[in-house]
Amino acid sequence: MLLLNVTASAGVPLSVTFDSPVDYLIFIFHIVFATTAVLVAGPVAVAILATRSLRQQNRFLFMLNTSVCDTLVGFSAYYLGLFDVQEGYPSRNGTYNILPALLGVNLMTFLFAQFDRYLAVCHPFFYSRYITRRVVISVNACCWFHNYCQTILLIFVPLSIAQQVFAFSIASLQVIVLTKVIMTIKLYVVARSQLARDPPGADRESKRESLRIIIFVVVIFLVLWGPSFVNIITKFVTGRGLTFRNDATNVFGIMARLNAVCTPSVYIWASPALREALLRTVWGRVCPRCRTR
Repeated sequence: MLLLNVTASAGVPLSVTFDSPVDYLIFIFHIVFATTAVLVAGPVAVAILATRSLRQQNRFLFMLNTSVCDTLVGFSAYYLGLFDVQEGYPSRNGTYNILPALLGVNLMTFLFAQFDRYLAVCHPFFYSRYITRRVVISVNACCWFHNYCQTILLIFVPLSIAQQVFAFSIASLQVIVLTKVIMTIKLYVVARSQLARDPPGADRESKRESLRIIIFVVVIFLVLWGPSFVNIITKFVTGRGLTFRNDATNVFGIMARLNAVCTPSVYIWASPALREALLRTVWGRVCPRCRTR
């Protein structure tokens, strides 16, 4: 209770009142989650940046973009999870949706990564000629530019217009999610038959690995985001969706943020090249015994 009173008097109160054991569990969970997201996604970004062979591959540039975003989501969880914050409209102690926009960056990056893998597998000649490293970097930059330009513009417009734009963005989000589902199914079906015709070799294994990663990541993303999408649609259509005291107790928001841990974990699990880079550039330096083993 002393911690609660000190924090409340200093500014933004804590997310829970510590009146029950559940409050302690919620508070500890957010500390563990935020720390885990930073310690898992951060090293992945560092390993890709420090390894030239990974930076030269387009698929790792998309991984880098999502890993940087996931690291920032981890840092943002210290504020959204530990303090009494309610983003959206109406907002309470919010960040003008600057922190939730990170999830939008991830969503767009996953969508473009799906298109990238589809072109790489099904149209390799077009891909090698036109989808250059510069194009991929520009696409990743556009994901940040689009989301944060919209977020910043909404700060300066009247509240009624901001709410209308927010509602339109929610509708657009559903279209993107539907596109991701269709692309995932199409990518799996087409790529499976295409890879069966390719001759054995390093290029085939690289395509197989990248497809496995993007399909796993998108499926996990849709599973964790699905309840939040359904609740948001229910709120806008019927006005009866579930409401929570703040973002720290929002179960659907917590599930969506779990992508910050799941996504880089899938990268590490499915990519031997990334694991080797992590061992050499991060884990091996922190723990020399890991490099020996």
